[in-house]
Amino acid sequence: MIETFLQQYVEAFGPSAPLPVAFGYSHTAATEVKKIPHCMVGAIRKVCQGEPLTLSADNVLCGGGSLYTAFAPMQERIPTFVSETEHYKRTREEARAYITSIGITLADKPYLNFQRMDKLSTLNEVEGILFFANPDILSGLCAWAFYDNNAHDAVSTRFASGCCSIVTFAVQENKRNGRSCFIGLLDPSARPLIPANELTFTIPACRFREMVETLPHSALFQKACSIVRKRINGELRKEM
Repeated sequence: MIETFLQQYVEAFGPSAPLPVAFGYSHTAATEVKKIPHCMVGAIRKVCQGEPLTLSADNVLCGGGSLYTAFAPMQERIPTFVSETEHYKRTREEARAYITSIGITLADKPYLNFQRMDKLSTLNEVEGILFFANPDILSGLCAWAFYDNNAHDAVSTRFASGCCSIVTFAVQENKRNGRSCFIGLLDPSARPLIPANELTFTIPACRFREMVETLPHSALFQKACSIVRKRINGELRKEM
């Protein structure tokens, strides 16, 4: 399935689109567990270059990162930091209530592996498929997600840190076998770690197994998207 999907993905978006990254928890590390000195988002983005990344309780040093990867419970300082330092929520009580409402439970496996999809032979243990997408790629991914889903939250954007928008929502959606996909990296604190024209689009693994069947039938292989594909790959002399 992986090989067929990647062939169709490249056909739909062209060679300039970054290949997607699969992530999931495991009892086995995909690579050496290296120290992550700052926000993990920059390290995740580098997986698009082909090298795997393994996160664990030992190398995720950010309090928010350890919470949203489910390696540690919420530290008491986090609601205060979110509200009084970053000013992303009006009060610490609102920040605490929001984080609590997500319902994060600690991971039962010690490693969270990120691997570019062409490096995988199976999607076992995968929680989500992650795309780094400019607006043109994002429009195609949304069109694909909307193709067989009329729900108002077929594609969802929620308040979150960068790592939460990538990992946590997909993990929670898998637990309930849901069908929402998530646009992320709207967090101003994490944005300097990725290219200026990119957001993320995450498909939970349970939803991806449905969507992989609809890809060749969706708008991605029709005229409108073919024009956008040319712009993604620099084949138009001027923007439409």
